Amino acid sequence: MPDELQVTTAFRIPEGELAERFSRSSGPGGQGVNTADSRVELSFDVANSPSVPDRLRDRLLDRLGNRLVDGVLTIAASEHRAQLQNRHAARQRLIAVLAAAASPPPPARRPTKPSRGAKERRLAEKRRRGETKRNRRGSFDD
Repeated sequence: MPDELQVTTAFRIPEGELAERFSRSSGPGGQGVNTADSRVELSFDVANSPSVPDRLRDRLLDRLGNRLVDGVLTIAASEHRAQLQNRHAARQRLIAVLAAAASPPPPARRPTKPSRGAKERRLAEKRRRGETKRNRRGSFDD
């Protein structure tokens, strides 16, 4: 395993700040599932980590708010039979989640109004549609 995870160019997580827990996994593996601790839970303390740049910390806490428990982000991986593969998958997923949360916000939308021609076309279509519906009505003088 590498000694640190690179999330962005300015944001790297040292291996020592990650906490791993292993447990028995459900899924493929036959009888080995009952004995091997192949499921991996990878935890990273976003709120108190010194490796998170200060300018990113608030953005990460805001965007990951529903996934954090006391400021700690936990990723679980149990899709592989081997613990090493699950460790790698958990790290890749952690990098993806943190990179998505750390990305800059999209530019603000510049409000626009429909053009005069668009308004006129919309109203003309409404008039045509209303006329069509009026023509479908039966007359009561039959």
